Amino acid sequence: MLLSKMAAEGGGKEMNEIKTQFTTREGLYKLLSHSEYSRPNRVPFNSQGSNPVRVSFVNVNDQSGNGDRLCFNVGRELYFYIYKGAADLSKPIDKRIYKGTQPTCHDFNHLTATAESVSLLVGFSAGQVQLIDPIKKETSKLFNEEGLLSSQNQANSPSGTVV
Repeated sequence: MLLSKMAAEGGGKEMNEIKTQFTTREGLYKLLSHSEYSRPNRVPFNSQGSNPVRVSFVNVNDQSGNGDRLCFNVGRELYFYIYKGAADLSKPIDKRIYKGTQPTCHDFNHLTATAESVSLLVGFSAGQVQLIDPIKKETSKLFNEEGLLSSQNQANSPSGTVV
């Protein structure tokens, strides 16, 4: 109802035309698709640096035929999904939000991955490396907790993998 009222008042070419976007003095409003609307929280714009997004894939060879798993980070958040050509962003298998540091890279152990368990190494901006199992939702170990090894080269590495 609101959209048709806006179309009628907004000077559309036809009375029944429904606008998908319009501009006001506050800004641009537009109709979002479900995939845009349900995506993970957006990271605020930071003009002093960038928040790189890394993506890792693994196949766990389960009986359902949907063995592909996807992990990605957005700012301080780390997500783990079943991947069937596209991820259902409303149903993460695991989601973690880190407070003191942010993930800069991650990689799966492809040799030990099963449908019940998968090892994921996550590297952080302060130099720590964490071993987690996103299927079991377990945190196993934290390496370099003191941050003695620098992560500067890790964040800028072209491969984005944990060494």
